[in-house]
Amino acid sequence: MALTDQNPKAQRTAPRRLFPGLPGPLTLTAVRHGQSTANAAFHAAEAVGALDVGISCRDADLSLTTLGRDEARALGRWLATRDGDGLPQSLWVSPYLRTQETAELVVEELDRAGLPLPELCTDERLRDRELGVLEMLTSAAIELRHPAEAARRRLLGELRWRPPGGESHSDVALRLRSALRDLYEAEGNRRVLIVAHDAVVLLLRHIIDDLQEGELMDLARTGAVSNTSVTRWIRDAKGALTLDRWNVRPHLD
Repeated sequence: MALTDQNPKAQRTAPRRLFPGLPGPLTLTAVRHGQSTANAAFHAAEAVGALDVGISCRDADLSLTTLGRDEARALGRWLATRDGDGLPQSLWVSPYLRTQETAELVVEELDRAGLPLPELCTDERLRDRELGVLEMLTSAAIELRHPAEAARRRLLGELRWRPPGGESHSDVALRLRSALRDLYEAEGNRRVLIVAHDAVVLLLRHIIDDLQEGELMDLARTGAVSNTSVTRWIRDAKGALTLDRWNVRPHLD
């Protein structure tokens, strides 16, 4: 989807420099991992209103499905065709298994094409949003087992609502601001690829594009961040990162 097709409320007209004293990356590309076993299980459960998705492992240990691995390989092949304007020099990855697997498959495709491989950095701050006691519960299960929490969620909104033992979107944004500061210091004038999670990609929009709460929720309502979708910012003449692509999958569409 072209940037010009997006809801104008989902963009800022005057990009700002996050850290004025630092040049920052030339380009910053954020990608969600390929389809995970939980993605597939939740899709099936939500379709029939089921309460249980049948997953007992930690969120951090969820792996890619066969489809997810195919998506990651396709992303790697597409990136390999971008030599010259989009080939990443650095790869920042969440420590969760599904993101690590996605990154490994992307690097394998770059290696197969005989291209220079990016430097790898695994950063705990790029992990998925933690949902605490509501982890691995479907929407139906939350409404049934935690009705007061479901009501509080509706009242406060995702940016402010923090599930017991978990994180609000604001909490995730706080650790991402810290990660971005380190990234700006380490990756000046370089092309950077982040492989992480849907909440991370969405909240990078919140931080980099200075989206306010209403704008962020409007953006979230347009649909989830797709597996292996590409979101990219390019540094402009004033040193600000300007949105170039949002939630597109040119390697699959």
